[in-house]
Amino acid sequence: MRQIGILFFAGVSAVLGAGCGEDKPAPVAEVKRADALPAQPAPATSATITEQSDAALTVSGPLIVEHQLDITAQRDGTIASLNVDTGARVKAGTLLAKLDDRQLSSNLEGARAKTRSVAADLKNWEAEAEVLEADYVRAKRLYDEKLIAEEQLQHAKYKAESDKWDILRTKETLNNAKEEEHNLELELEKTKITAPFAGLIARRYVRQGQTVVKGDRLFWVTAEAPLMMRFTLPERFFGRVHRGQQFEVTSADVPGEKHMARVKEEASVVDPGSATFEVLVELVGNRGALRPGMTANLHVETPH
Repeated sequence: MRQIGILFFAGVSAVLGAGCGEDKPAPVAEVKRADALPAQPAPATSATITEQSDAALTVSGPLIVEHQLDITAQRDGTIASLNVDTGARVKAGTLLAKLDDRQLSSNLEGARAKTRSVAADLKNWEAEAEVLEADYVRAKRLYDEKLIAEEQLQHAKYKAESDKWDILRTKETLNNAKEEEHNLELELEKTKITAPFAGLIARRYVRQGQTVVKGDRLFWVTAEAPLMMRFTLPERFFGRVHRGQQFEVTSADVPGEKHMARVKEEASVVDPGSATFEVLVELVGNRGALRPGMTANLHVETPH
């Protein structure tokens, strides 16, 4: 009986051991939704090394241009007119769109009328000052001849001096009116959306009649040339890449074309964190079918 009890106890212990072990759930494989959108990568601004061997390396990255930006609204308003659309080529200063400027124009006309009124007041005060100055000179002569009392002379003097302060006050009022007028002119100028440089309208973000606030994007404008490429090279190339040096550039999007790019800038120091330095090249000659944003490959010979 004692032996049977021992066997029974061992069996129960085994069962309890299996049930009272680590109670963490078994790892479950992560399920990814087939319709989930992938995270949008940040736009690349510099090339990366895609192929490397003992003889050469190839860097790959986007073609860029110096002038490329979003044009934003400089004030609140409603889009009154759109003069260009996506794909249009524009020159620097071309009117792209215009905000409703009727209220500003009315305010500006009122400010200009105020400026003219204050300017007329100033001329009136200046003319009166001439008269009062003449009266003071006359009173001084009469006083010297003992024909008027000293009080009359002082009265004429103080009137002439008082008028000078009125002239100074009116001049300041005129300056303030001109500044207000100038501020309204600047605000009115902000209703005209113009191209900051010659280029291509790559995107239009607004519609006619749409209300925008300061800072809203209106257009994306990009230059088309010169095309450039920015990339980093390992430190073993430092001192072997010089301004004016040329490299061959190709693109898988345009397999039949080969271009040359000239070094425009090279870093003067090596980044200690990555043991690399930055180089900027600019395509020379005809760009062919290459466009900003295309991915290009640049072939660099390994230095010996």
